[in-house]
Amino acid sequence: MAKLFTPITLRKTEIKNRIFVAPMCQYSAVNGIANHWHLVHLGGLAVGGAGLVMVEATAISPEGRITPSCLGLWSEEHAQALQPIVQFIREHGAIPAIQIAHAGRKASCDVPWRDGKFLSKEQGGWQTVAPSAIPVTPEHGTPVELSHSDIQEIAAQFLATAERALAIGFEVLELHCAHGYLLHEFLSPLSNQRQDEYGGSLENRCRLTLQIAKDLRKFWPQDKPVFVRISATDWVQGGWDIEQSIQLANWLKELGIDLIDCSSGGLILDAKIPTGPGYQTVFAERIRKEAGIASGAVGIITSALQAEHILATGQADVILLARILLSDPHWPLHAAKELHVDLTWPEQYVRAKHL
Repeated sequence: MAKLFTPITLRKTEIKNRIFVAPMCQYSAVNGIANHWHLVHLGGLAVGGAGLVMVEATAISPEGRITPSCLGLWSEEHAQALQPIVQFIREHGAIPAIQIAHAGRKASCDVPWRDGKFLSKEQGGWQTVAPSAIPVTPEHGTPVELSHSDIQEIAAQFLATAERALAIGFEVLELHCAHGYLLHEFLSPLSNQRQDEYGGSLENRCRLTLQIAKDLRKFWPQDKPVFVRISATDWVQGGWDIEQSIQLANWLKELGIDLIDCSSGGLILDAKIPTGPGYQTVFAERIRKEAGIASGAVGIITSALQAEHILATGQADVILLARILLSDPHWPLHAAKELHVDLTWPEQYVRAKHL
């Protein structure tokens, strides 16, 4: 059996294979509410054979959205819209997961196919917030520096969102601390220049992430896993880097976090990133080995043999796929054939199995 198609058990949650759908923003919600697009998109990925299907970055508040079209889970109405999607994912053999997030200073932007430009209040945007009043670029609005009470309110919103997620049947929770969004902004000295207990030293910059992770792990059922997605480096000298990421991973492991989802970048928009096949896998490998915690590899992983090699050589425990699944939602079924694994296909599609 290829490693890619062996099950993995995290706490008491058994996932049928190691192909995880990475959270991918669809920019298709109305007032943060999921709709038919999300059902078809996520449901199709479950039908396609992935072991775990993770819902896109889901905002904990209206102001926490990246764009006005991003998904949210800040009310019961939002929860009710997501519930049938969760049910469909589970019915088709995948584990339903959700990533919860706050966009921080990168909020209030237009959708990518309209260039993703910052939106003023007159254009339908809103005031952004951040650890420090430092804009992403001069073209972005200057964020308001969060007060101590603001920080505690945001921590409470993360917990309240997790409570809604559990109530509608999600089995895995992921905390978004990557890609230049709010919690990453607290981690990096390039965006966090606070002088209080949330800024300065590495321990202080990690304080909010660790506080929220502790709250989530304490609340989330002990038999279900909690992941954290990080940007392992800013790709800029003097910024957040892999050594700090390893220390953070150690602290998160002590709190009971089960897996580190290892991405990179996003804080500095003009950072020079040496992209290429599997270019972030080295981060997953170092965190897995040096922090002793399960890790996920993500980033330009496109072939079955490449994914299998990453797992077989101990570089990561799971593979998170994104754009290749947009191109081919049935990639896991095709990968199984390539690796000579006799995977069970959905009955409705079985006539195509031997094409």
